Amino acid sequence: MKGNTVIVAIVMLVIGLALGKFFLDDGGESLTLAPSTEQASEAPAADKVRWKMASAFASELVQLGDQGQLIEKRIGELSGGTMEVKFFEPSALVPALEIFDAVSTGSVDAGWSAAGYWAGKVPALQFFTAVPFGPRAGEAIAWLYYGGGEELLQELYAPHNIHPLQCNLISPEGSGWFREPIETLEDLKDLKMRFFGLGAKVMEKLGVSTQLIAGGDIFPALELGTIDATEFSMPAIDLELGFYQVAKHYYFPGWHQPISMGELIINMDRWNALNTTQQEIVKAACKESMLRGLAQGEAIQFGALQELQNKGVTLHRWSPEILAALEKAWQEVVAEEAAANADFARVWESLSEFRKNYKVWGDYGYLD
Repeated sequence: MKGNTVIVAIVMLVIGLALGKFFLDDGGESLTLAPSTEQASEAPAADKVRWKMASAFASELVQLGDQGQLIEKRIGELSGGTMEVKFFEPSALVPALEIFDAVSTGSVDAGWSAAGYWAGKVPALQFFTAVPFGPRAGEAIAWLYYGGGEELLQELYAPHNIHPLQCNLISPEGSGWFREPIETLEDLKDLKMRFFGLGAKVMEKLGVSTQLIAGGDIFPALELGTIDATEFSMPAIDLELGFYQVAKHYYFPGWHQPISMGELIINMDRWNALNTTQQEIVKAACKESMLRGLAQGEAIQFGALQELQNKGVTLHRWSPEILAALEKAWQEVVAEEAAANADFARVWESLSEFRKNYKVWGDYGYLD
């Protein structure tokens, strides 16, 4: 009994002290479980995210480059300054065509580029920049976000320690700058031409010798005669690069790139180190960039075409015969590539199935 009395006395003493503290300190407010303001200020803040982003495109290039700079700006704004993704010009960190390896190994944090540049490493990635005779913008992003395209893209990059985000979407391209008019298929044979992506394999079927050259190196190659002809992008961008100074015949439509998508690729370890909110900020900035890119691209082409004509450029549309030959060659290329690579076949099957189903809506919902 005596022991129990001592225990009771101790408990009562503790309760009494606690109650006394409660009533003496402004109605008990000091009993709050949260730390004081002074204590809270001493808690360590989350580390600021600082990434270096290597670009394949110069910042002065409308849409291709300046969109990358806007990604830097928007991620900073959306994060309240807690995330910094610094844009670096081509070759400032690594050459444009080495961005994939640099991001994969983590020697740079992120890259601003286009998936089609990595065809030699992962052939199926070409579908995520442009598809010859492929979908327009609405159909393409429908497949990407709601038809399984984005999941396939992530699967293709995952073995390389890269997390991809489609982050730019631009209008159809021109399909070639030539020194002389191209009136027949014979006129294409033996030309040396800079060409990108799957379209290059199509041109090779028609006797063209193609090579991939980074954007900033195209004009010197054309001027010096290293190549006879080139394609690169849409009229507003091609105008800036000055191809009209050497080649005066500009051909449409851009059968090889009805639209073009750009990407933000991120080292997987850096991506996984972000919290959910930070990841959502990056994804939101990229989707905003997709919309901005498409809208701007559609708004600036007619002025560029007018300026090119004023500079002596002749605009051409491919003849039906040449377009038919190009499409036939494309069907041969895609069959060969699918037979040679399982991932290529898998992505092509997914896109083709989606397009078949989409056609039901497209035929009824649109004028053409």
